[in-house]
Amino acid sequence: MTSSKNTTGGGESGGGDLPAMTSSQPYLIRAIYEWIVDNNLTPYVMVDATRKGTVVPEDYLDAEGRIILNISQTATSELIMSNEEITFNARFSGQAIGICVPIYSVKAIYARENGQGMMFDGDSTKEEEASTSKMAKKPVALESVSNDRPITVAESPEKDDKKKQSNGKGRKGPNLKVIK
Repeated sequence: MTSSKNTTGGGESGGGDLPAMTSSQPYLIRAIYEWIVDNNLTPYVMVDATRKGTVVPEDYLDAEGRIILNISQTATSELIMSNEEITFNARFSGQAIGICVPIYSVKAIYARENGQGMMFDGDSTKEEEASTSKMAKKPVALESVSNDRPITVAESPEKDDKKKQSNGKGRKGPNLKVIK
């Protein structure tokens, strides 16, 4: 709401302009993540790795600079989803890697099995600039991490069945909503 009038009948609100609210994107990402996990599905995030502060293995990027990351409990360790970034450790080709994804780099979160989730659209330049200035204080680099316990990715038994069905029959594509 951009109006400074109090629509509940109390007249003008305090100082004229309403205070700016923080982005709803990190809250929505956490909510969708919890919903996917509660339904025993696998949460994936699509990340725009071209955005500042994004630390992912470049060998796995598509032609547009995006990467799909499995952020399930079985595929990650030390997963933290804050209002500024998503961080975790994961294995890529057997090598444990520290991942850092600023919230403004997340383009979608969805369930691998059925594509249900949410896409995020829009120009988050303000968020990127604000977060980048915060992150400029701490260096971010892609590095291997050691972990006493191995990180494994659990594959569901229906994966082979889905590969057999991948001829396009009976399989639905992702069902994502664009949020502006």
